Amino acid sequence: MKLLYAASECGPFIKTGGLADVIAALPKALRSLGTEIRVVLPKYKDIPAEYRERMTHLGETRVQVGWRQQYCGIESLVEDGVTIYFIDNEYYFGRDGIYGYMDDGERFAYFNRAVLDMLPVIDYQPDVLHCHDWHTAMIPLLLEDVYRHDPFYSGIKTVFTIHNLLYQGVFPYEVLVDLLGIHSRYFTADGVEYYGNLNFMKAGIIYSDHVTTVSPTYASEIQTGYYGYGLDGLLSAQGARLSGIVNGIDTKSYNPANDPHLAVKYRSDLQKKTQNKIELQQELGLPVAPHVPMISMVTRLVDSKGLDLVIRILDELLYYDEVQFIVLGTGDPSYEHWFREAANRYPNKMSAQIRFNEPLSRRFYAGSDLFLMPSKFEPCGISQLIAMRYGSVPIVRETGGLNDTVQSYNEFTGEGNGFSFKNYNAHDMMHTIRRAVSLYRQPEHWRKVTKNALSGDYSWSASAKQYMDIYERIITG
Repeated sequence: MKLLYAASECGPFIKTGGLADVIAALPKALRSLGTEIRVVLPKYKDIPAEYRERMTHLGETRVQVGWRQQYCGIESLVEDGVTIYFIDNEYYFGRDGIYGYMDDGERFAYFNRAVLDMLPVIDYQPDVLHCHDWHTAMIPLLLEDVYRHDPFYSGIKTVFTIHNLLYQGVFPYEVLVDLLGIHSRYFTADGVEYYGNLNFMKAGIIYSDHVTTVSPTYASEIQTGYYGYGLDGLLSAQGARLSGIVNGIDTKSYNPANDPHLAVKYRSDLQKKTQNKIELQQELGLPVAPHVPMISMVTRLVDSKGLDLVIRILDELLYYDEVQFIVLGTGDPSYEHWFREAANRYPNKMSAQIRFNEPLSRRFYAGSDLFLMPSKFEPCGISQLIAMRYGSVPIVRETGGLNDTVQSYNEFTGEGNGFSFKNYNAHDMMHTIRRAVSLYRQPEHWRKVTKNALSGDYSWSASAKQYMDIYERIITG
């Protein structure tokens, strides 16, 4: 089976969130199942020089964007056995960052067409072209309207994955006809029209052969008004065309037994994990207190991560309870300021690292006892999987993939790999945190819940097989 993944980001080349982790890890799992899989990305300016220097120029073509023909260079390298293609165009991608430009509609319209235009140049005909999030969501419609008459493209099937429904790629009508060259007959309520504009994600949902999202619970949630962001009706109508498949993590990379960023490597030895905690306390300037439960957050500091709940209870928690609280991340300046101020109020109990630092994030997972993730919504979530892999027991809200991957600990049966609460409520979260802290002080229970977290299978193996089932189903019809 030949597969091509089209996405806007992929680790380790360029990353803003969990999408990059998925595109980095899932192809490797699919390759181990015997597929020929390749990935295509834009060649951004911010891709580090160490990767740019390894790229080989394969060829070039011209991409029709409205009345203009734009240059498209095709470069490639091989990373962990997977061929990665890079679409080279300085005008669209030779800029700082990835998203947030006023012409993002045009930039990714170009990228969608460039993905299809490059295939004859590299002589690759995938059985399935798998598109990820809104940035590649016009590819299935382009195939149907513009490319399907060409025999080269006639056998290609498409899968579209929703990683986060909040971001849909909504742009003016002109992007559809004037830039993409797609016929106006598709601009209807049953097509890509969305309150007078073009909706990229809507196109991906309607015109792909199958739609997936990143957890079973999120697949159900997005069919409701609260989580559907205006597309709940459309998603509810998909029936068996919509599947929820939970994400995994790269367990080779995220492995405390050989992670070079840790002070002490370990697999399931809690004494060695405690040594990492002591080292982290020293690194962050907190009192060295191995008996004090340490609660961590590694997160983007944005509203959807449940930070308003944290702000509501953190002063009470730090004032009355014997805990340490550490946070690592950047985001909304108001949240950044609040956490800095809180750390100033409780210098012996809290550290706020307002930055992104991958090696430090590994030490947060390894050194903390509990990992707080009270998200307002969470399509899948990868941080809770990494935390469990490192033996940091998660405290989560029962939403999206958090609900699918974290089972609340039952002290009577010894089952469960974390702690959870259902309602988006600060008091419910506080009660759950205090329950977790109380069980931390009961060694027989803490050993069980930590062992359960450490022993889980967080790899891509099972999920990759589910994707294979979908690919085989749509290929055979």
